[in-house]
Amino acid sequence: MGAAGAGLTAGCQQPRQGAAGGFTGIDMARGHALRDRLARGGDALAPTVVRRAQVVIAGGGVAGLAAARSLRLAGVDDCVLLEMEDTAGGNSRGGQVGGIACPLGAHYLPVPGDHARAVQDLLEELGLRRREAGRWRYDERHLCHSPQERLYFRGAWQEGLLPTQGVGEATLAQYRRFAERVAALSRAAPFAMPALTQWKRNQPLAPVHQALDAMVFDEWLRQEGLDDAHLRWYLDYCCRDDYGAGLARVSAWAGIHYFASRHGFHAPGEDRGGAEDREGVLTWPQGNGWLTQRLAAPLAAGGQLRTGSSVLRIAETARGVEVDVFHHASDSVERWQARRCVVALPVFLAARVVQPAPHFLRAAAERLAWAPWLVANLHIDAPLADREGAAPAWDNVLYADPTPGGLGYVDAGHQRLDPRPAPTVLSYYQALGDVPDGRRRLAEQPWTQWRDRILQSLAGPHPDIAERATRMDITRYGHAMAIPTPGLQSFLSQIGLERLSHQRRVLSNGERVAPLPTPATARLAFAHADWSGYSVFEEAFTRGHAAGLAVA
Repeated sequence: MGAAGAGLTAGCQQPRQGAAGGFTGIDMARGHALRDRLARGGDALAPTVVRRAQVVIAGGGVAGLAAARSLRLAGVDDCVLLEMEDTAGGNSRGGQVGGIACPLGAHYLPVPGDHARAVQDLLEELGLRRREAGRWRYDERHLCHSPQERLYFRGAWQEGLLPTQGVGEATLAQYRRFAERVAALSRAAPFAMPALTQWKRNQPLAPVHQALDAMVFDEWLRQEGLDDAHLRWYLDYCCRDDYGAGLARVSAWAGIHYFASRHGFHAPGEDRGGAEDREGVLTWPQGNGWLTQRLAAPLAAGGQLRTGSSVLRIAETARGVEVDVFHHASDSVERWQARRCVVALPVFLAARVVQPAPHFLRAAAERLAWAPWLVANLHIDAPLADREGAAPAWDNVLYADPTPGGLGYVDAGHQRLDPRPAPTVLSYYQALGDVPDGRRRLAEQPWTQWRDRILQSLAGPHPDIAERATRMDITRYGHAMAIPTPGLQSFLSQIGLERLSHQRRVLSNGERVAPLPTPATARLAFAHADWSGYSVFEEAFTRGHAAGLAVA
């Protein structure tokens, strides 16, 4: 990846027609303004007004929104959610380009398994799942339409993302071998998503999981004799897609968990035993922004959502919690006093604003690493010219994409019911966790340099991309997600065992519940996907839900 990363600063071939656009979505300057104000101290941090609430939620990503929902279920309405950006949702926000809805981050949610009970309940509340004739059914309007995935491989498109077109028997044999190993490891010690649910029995990681967590995925593959280039490319792609970094950096636990916690790995021609029915993907034109918009709506309507608000300080007091907040629009600071606080901030940020930061929080901030990401939403005015092979799909991936960290694109118009050709938005993703100085480049390089490289890559499968492209809006995430590096699961699970919150709560409907374990102090409950060591909706939502119940 290092040699490819150097190409980011080399002169790229200019597209035949430059698309308009720029950086959008996330205001990186706000983070810098927050840092500068903290550095000034003194009067710059003095609050001008004091407000009160029963519970303050710091952070409006998926975990913070889930905490607010669980407080509502517990009958707690006196709460406020503070979010730095102008909209809540974290890396699950949605937006528009040319009037067409598109994702600014996460773009799908796999149909959740039984371990993700809180997510299942949310989908039922939103009308996405219901029980018919004793079975759960998902609303087909929200399941990804067919065709779902395709791969640009050897100059043509093939169905699915695992390279199969024209590969030899040796490659197929390694596919089968890897499938057997995933199945065997799943039997030896089941993998759960969210991983949080396997800690509620107050037990550390299983020995099988500890052994996998102790090494990088690349090393484990070498030990298993799995050295096929096509298999390794696919596994590297999967790791970058979910974790922001490839198989040379993530742990073997993470590499196996990607498959074992959901639907396994299936070699071509393998009898899947009806697995296709269990692999549905929920998606929307705006991606998971569809979900976060609905989670945020009741908070906005009730005046509980405060956007454009950066948390400066969180401190426990004799009577509760103080939360100082900087309002970017008014350039002023206000103080919130509350009984409890859910800290739904990334761990590195929580360690800066919680004062004093407890030891486990400081240790986690030092231990975690984060992957920067880029999401480029490209408006095209008509369907693109296409190479031969599989038909256009929702998810379109380029084998050995020449753009560093490139993961291909999803079509925001794929869920349309109208078959007539029309403009659409292609959401192209780059995971920069393996790109040298990726975060610095993301902050410093002009948007046109990213645009030109992406258009150059997409010109392979779509030779008219430069003519069809009218605009490209680029969203940057400097710390998009935690990377599950070796040893991280063992470290985080130990924190989970040491910092359990077991308080039982009574919901407004009279149901008694025991929240899942969540890192906590006397008055603070910590909730973010960082505490799982990797970022997916199921982890963030379940942790936020548990933290909300813990402080209710």
